[in-house]
Amino acid sequence: MTQPTTRKTGNVYASAAREAVLAGLLSLGLFVLIIGFKTDQNIRNELIIEPRFGLLITVVAIVTVGRFVISAFVQPWLEARRKQKAAEPVSEAPPSFFRRNFAKIVIAAALIYPAVIITLTGPAGSLKWVDNFGIQILIYVMLAWGLNIVVGLAGLLDLGYVAFYAVGAYSYALLSDWFGLSFWVLLPVAGILAATWGVILGFPVLRLRGDYLAIVTLAFGEIIRLVLINWTEVTKGTFGISNIQKATLFGIKFDASPEGFAHLFHLPISSAYYKIFLYYLVLGLALLTALVTIRLRRMPIGRAWEALREDEIACRSLGINTVTTKLTAFATGAMFGGFAGSFFAVRQGFVSPESFVFLESATILAIVVLGGMGSLMGIAVAAFVMIGGIEILRELDFLKLVFGDNFTPELYRMLIFGLAMVVVMVWKPRGFVGSRSPSAFLHERKAVSASFTKEGNA
Repeated sequence: MTQPTTRKTGNVYASAAREAVLAGLLSLGLFVLIIGFKTDQNIRNELIIEPRFGLLITVVAIVTVGRFVISAFVQPWLEARRKQKAAEPVSEAPPSFFRRNFAKIVIAAALIYPAVIITLTGPAGSLKWVDNFGIQILIYVMLAWGLNIVVGLAGLLDLGYVAFYAVGAYSYALLSDWFGLSFWVLLPVAGILAATWGVILGFPVLRLRGDYLAIVTLAFGEIIRLVLINWTEVTKGTFGISNIQKATLFGIKFDASPEGFAHLFHLPISSAYYKIFLYYLVLGLALLTALVTIRLRRMPIGRAWEALREDEIACRSLGINTVTTKLTAFATGAMFGGFAGSFFAVRQGFVSPESFVFLESATILAIVVLGGMGSLMGIAVAAFVMIGGIEILRELDFLKLVFGDNFTPELYRMLIFGLAMVVVMVWKPRGFVGSRSPSAFLHERKAVSASFTKEGNA
């Protein structure tokens, strides 16, 4: 009776061994020049090649053993769990209190975050935590929610979203320098200009889908970056634009002048006030993005976006104008990118083309995919994990105690980050939140399980 099981187990191990050997050979071919040899230069400017075969063998062995363990044990266990879940009857148990109020809990935690950090670290020590782990994450949350309209709701793969981010940043930097306008006046202007460029991008790509659309949008992002580099009379090229005007609170400046925020409220002089103000400002902009996205999704235009994402031919057969649907998706997503760009210019006080490279677009798109396309809370969680994780990896100086003083966390930060992304996509292929609430429902709103949605469209 146990012979079929034994034979099946032997087949699994044999298949896992073949995959492990293949993975080992591939890793050997990939890493033999990168890891197997180290180049250096002596005092006579001669090239020295130092072999590191021990490290190469270690890496290849780790890849081989890891692939064998995944194929022989992890994948069969996941498949068995999946079949067990499919065989279990569907229970209608009510969601827990935490799941029902998850969004409210996250918003409340975001609102009290600066107060908690100041209490724990003091005003001076809170600068890094509020700026890097608060403002930085919220900027990417806002950008990812804007891209979610284009990619998650409308299903249009955009690899040049950073172009609208750059348009918003340079619009604020240039207009505030030329005309002396305030942030509150230029914020909607930057959004409108970015939306205009979104429409300009939308017209040439109306007939494109999939990979072709991705290539064209990638080229658009590179065109904007190259224009910023070479149009030196306006953008100052690679030198960037500095001394950008700061934002004010009802005309109150955050400086040490007698009319400044600290003097008016009889507080000690500190730069923490401006960072806290920027934190709540970007939090408000992010919540505005989420509110508009939720409202638009329930309107006819939002349902048209989702219909376009599911099947463009069926969408056109229903009488939906796909031209205006695509253009509104590009314009709306670009507008929020412009808002985020203008805030970025205010926060940094300096903008240059180096801040708007393709890696930024890839990071924003990765946040949308990892969070679950179409899911606002999933995207927020993914932004917190990805951007917060990158910032935490910058602080891994304690690893020098384990690996020696020559260990530099900066060199291995992206490697660890990439491995973590692979693990997440294996564990949650449809993102952190694999279910979504339907925009239209009969009698009762129920979340749509990931098993009933297309890959990546949850």
